[in-house]
Amino acid sequence: MSQQLINQYLSEIDRLRKFSGLANEQIIRPAFRRLLDSWSSSNKLVFLEEYPVQTPLKTTVYPDGAVLHDIRVPLGYWEAKDTKDDLDEEIRKKLSRGYPQDNIIFENSETAVLIQNRQEVTRASMTDTSGLLRLVTLFFNFERPEIAEFRRAVEKFKVDLPTVLDALRERIDVAYGENVSFRTEAARFLVTCKETINPTLGEADVREMLIQHILTEEIFTHVFNDGDFHHENNIAKELYALEGNFFTGTVKRETLKGLEPYYVAIRANAAQITNHSEKQTFLKVIYENFYKVYDKKKADRLGVVYTPNEIVKFMIEGADWLCEKHFGKNLIDEHVEILDPATGTGTFICELLEYFRGDARKLANKYKNELHANEVAILPYYVANLNIEATYAAITGQFAEYPNLCFVDTLDNINSLGIKTGQHVGDLFGAMSDENVERIKRQNARKISVIIGNPPYNANQQNENDNNKNRSYEHVDRLIKDSYIRLSTAQKTKVYDMYARFFRWASDRMHDDGVLAFVTNRSFIDSRTFDGFRKAVAEEFNEIYVVDLGGDVRVNPKLSGTKHNVFGIQTGVAISFLVKRRKEKGCKIFYTRRPEFDTASDKLSFLGSSKLAAITFDRIEPDKRANCNRPIGTACRLAP
Repeated sequence: MSQQLINQYLSEIDRLRKFSGLANEQIIRPAFRRLLDSWSSSNKLVFLEEYPVQTPLKTTVYPDGAVLHDIRVPLGYWEAKDTKDDLDEEIRKKLSRGYPQDNIIFENSETAVLIQNRQEVTRASMTDTSGLLRLVTLFFNFERPEIAEFRRAVEKFKVDLPTVLDALRERIDVAYGENVSFRTEAARFLVTCKETINPTLGEADVREMLIQHILTEEIFTHVFNDGDFHHENNIAKELYALEGNFFTGTVKRETLKGLEPYYVAIRANAAQITNHSEKQTFLKVIYENFYKVYDKKKADRLGVVYTPNEIVKFMIEGADWLCEKHFGKNLIDEHVEILDPATGTGTFICELLEYFRGDARKLANKYKNELHANEVAILPYYVANLNIEATYAAITGQFAEYPNLCFVDTLDNINSLGIKTGQHVGDLFGAMSDENVERIKRQNARKISVIIGNPPYNANQQNENDNNKNRSYEHVDRLIKDSYIRLSTAQKTKVYDMYARFFRWASDRMHDDGVLAFVTNRSFIDSRTFDGFRKAVAEEFNEIYVVDLGGDVRVNPKLSGTKHNVFGIQTGVAISFLVKRRKEKGCKIFYTRRPEFDTASDKLSFLGSSKLAAITFDRIEPDKRANCNRPIGTACRLAP
């Protein structure tokens, strides 16, 4: 594969020179960039152009390209010069300005020079097949000491975490048994949780929230070390107060000693990252790794996997186009209230802030008043809060608390659907502190126009021995029974999947006019058990667009989850846009599917370079079982 990439590069160079008659940097540089990009993709690395690097001189330089590891730490850099330049003199100038010297390629389309650990390792003519292959191979085989240490630390973390958890749980047991102050605070905390988050919560849930807080505060402190979130956030305050009653000083150090190599590795790698968006990605990868070791079953049930940015941007741009097309408004406009009901690490909200950055006044209003998010697990809640507040500060240059992130199980927040139970304080679920209660009340009083996100969408467990069933949601499940199940002719069990619950909740939560955009399991498209679901959404919405990304390994065993699925999972994936218009009747359904054997990279590239408005869809007329398998006429291009 490596030799093939070099050959493709040399062929492209030859064509460019013959067609243009030129050989300068602007003509040749894109070809070498594509070589580095392709080589990166084949090794599950990321290539970025104009990547900012903070120098020892306290300045920032921008090499033409950087190759990053999955944890967003740079592997190496690339700097292109013109063929007319004296390459050695240009290298001297760049290094004097503080350009990195650990692993960097300098080239002028005639000669490439590789510098590693401040020494020239090799140079090669750009037309020397074997020499260039050796140079690029050495570049990609380079491993920073901190990366090697991180990988060792992750493996050690997997081994040591169970022992640390046992010790930490033992400390909490002792605190419950011997520490009156702690026991009193824990009891008060539990009452609040039972009354407001979920009446089925118990002491074990409080213990686990506290454990996650203790284990991860070190991570947050060193990834985002320039904010006060860890101590000032309304949820963190409650947990710090509880922790402070028993877990300090020597007790804390001795208990967490086994994880210190992991924390050291995180600190070393976090120090390499100065770019804000890369810090976000680093933290999300750390979060995924942590959760999958800490509680693999819960990670599966909560859908602990972050959404690729290509999907997020595609969905945001699609929702924006649909809002403008149907309602004459854009997402950034006032009175367009947006909600991410399962925000995870805050990816959608952060990308929305980036999308809005061109209008400072409207951005500030959105951030303060009209951009809402919910999260049910304490660890991703932390990550989301960090990401969102840090993103806003990076865009505006000013820190401001994000006042619309709620610590709440969205599916339990039935007050927002107008369902009054009279069972809980304030007639609502979902709170932790007085401030969080107020946040949820504010959200529930809003007329939500757009609901967007990536809800959990695992099915019930594959094996009864897994003991990992989704819990029931009495009110939402009743709404499903009265709609999706009532209209179905099939067996009903799987319609209680998490993603079906979120569709049901969102459909009822949305204001009369609006757009719902979810990336979910694709089984609703053709599964017999979802015939009632298909009938219901066709009755409740006026336009439906489905981008079927396939990747269902269980249906087609020739596929690979890691190779063909955009999330690297076994379950097929689809992106859905549903438009509700109160003055319209009937429903138009549009469908498109990516080729069955497209790789995940192919699909993400398609989404990254496409817009919903320009995609060619088939117009679908469902049959009597609501199967979307009969296109009307020819495919149609939905250009505005």
